[in-house]
Amino acid sequence: MSLWVDVLGREGHRITRSRRAVMEVLADAQAPLSPQMICERGRKRHPSLGLVTVYRTLDLFEDLGLVMRVHHGAGCHGYVLSSPGHRHVVLCDGCGRAEEFVGADDLDGLIDRVEGHTGYRIDGHLLQLAGLCPVCQA
Repeated sequence: MSLWVDVLGREGHRITRSRRAVMEVLADAQAPLSPQMICERGRKRHPSLGLVTVYRTLDLFEDLGLVMRVHHGAGCHGYVLSSPGHRHVVLCDGCGRAEEFVGADDLDGLIDRVEGHTGYRIDGHLLQLAGLCPVCQA
């Protein structure tokens, strides 16, 4: 948990009770949580935590690379903690558990093909895979 404290301090942001509550909720989660779920759970740690504060905190944490947005069906999304470096996520279709994996340069061929086909210059990507975790497969 000290990584996020170091990152916030280095970037000139305070360690508020609200930010601490959001980070602790995410640290305890096994699956991606919506902002509403983070707010509900966070209020047990910091009763005055508000939903707007949760959204602002998640935006800040995402900008700093501390959390990752995970997309679900129907346009919904949740958040999970992110590790340093280029990372992607695999999401279990059964239980909703999310697990990070290290990103790699092996997307270069795909990106080259997309650029050639569309004329776009690709500056970044978001990769999320879905499947069944070992527990749900059993």
